[in-house]
Amino acid sequence: MLDTHFITLLKRPLAFFAKWLVSVGVSANHITVTGFIIGILSIPALQQQMYGVALLLILINRVCDGLDGAVARQTGASDLGGYLDITLDFIFYSGVIFGFALANPDNNALAAAFLIFSFMGTGSSFLAFAIMAAKRNITQLSYGKKSLFYLGGLTEGAETIALFIFICLFPNYFVIAAWVFGSLCWLTTGTRIYSSYLTLR
Repeated sequence: MLDTHFITLLKRPLAFFAKWLVSVGVSANHITVTGFIIGILSIPALQQQMYGVALLLILINRVCDGLDGAVARQTGASDLGGYLDITLDFIFYSGVIFGFALANPDNNALAAAFLIFSFMGTGSSFLAFAIMAAKRNITQLSYGKKSLFYLGGLTEGAETIALFIFICLFPNYFVIAAWVFGSLCWLTTGTRIYSSYLTLR
C-alpha cells in the first residue's frame, strides 16, 4: 500500500549510491546475495533474543534490497536478477518470522506458523499473477522499471518492514502483531485474487 510512496522518496538517494557501486564494479546480483546472507543471519540472532542485532541485520538487508534494484536500473535488469531478488526476499521474510518462533517456541510458534501461512497467500497470489502479466505484456508503471509485475495490496514490502521493526523493538507483542498482520495478509490475498480474476477472465 505504501510501496509506491517509499519508492518515489528513496529513488534519488539510492541512485546516487548505486552509481558509486557501479563505478567500483559491484553488480546487482552481488548486492542481492550479500544482502540475503546478512539478512538470514537475523535468524540465529533472534533465536538468542538479540533483537537489536537482528533489527540491524534486517535493516541492512532491506537497504541492499533497494540498492540492487537501483544498480540494475543503471546496468540493465536481468531475468536472473529479478529471480534472485524475489526468491531470496520471500525466504528472508519467512526466515525472520521463523526466528521469532525459535526465540520463544511455547509462546510464538502458533502465531509464527499462521503468519508464514499468510505469507504463502500473498506470495503465491503475487507471483502467479506476475507470470500471467508477463504472458499478456501487462505493465504497471507506478512501481517503476521492475523485473516482475508488482500487484499491490494492504501488506506490501513497506508494511512488512514496519512489522519487522515493531516486533524487534517490542518482541513481547509478537503474537498480537503476527495475528493482526497475518489477517491483513489474507485481506491482501483476497483482493489480489479478485483483481486478478477481473483482469484475466
